[in-house]
Amino acid sequence: QVQLVESGGGLVQPGGSLRLSCAASGSIFSIYAMAWYRQAPGKQRELVAAITSGGSTNYADSVKGRFTISRDNAKNTVYLQMNSLKPVDTAVYYCNADFFPFNYWGQGTQVTVSS
Repeated sequence: QVQLVESGGGLVQPGGSLRLSCAASGSIFSIYAMAWYRQAPGKQRELVAAITSGGSTNYADSVKGRFTISRDNAKNTVYLQMNSLKPVDTAVYYCNADFFPFNYWGQGTQVTVSS
């Protein structure tokens, strides 16, 4: 069992930055592939960025060059650094941990990009 707690969301102006954190507890964090998803009102949840247990990353085309995912296995934490934020980035951001057949979600943190 893995518990995930996201933090770092909030209100930011267009062009601003936020860093989301996801703290994991309850299992061996380093073996899990971690990811950030987001869900905007009226839309399906979508993958934003992912990082494997070995540190390989991939990003949605819409955030490439602006967002960076990273992990600190010593702190059982995954991060999402978000720069050059746009209003279309407004969504609830969810942390996900995956190690087949186990898959866990956090409760989400709201990110609002607005002037």
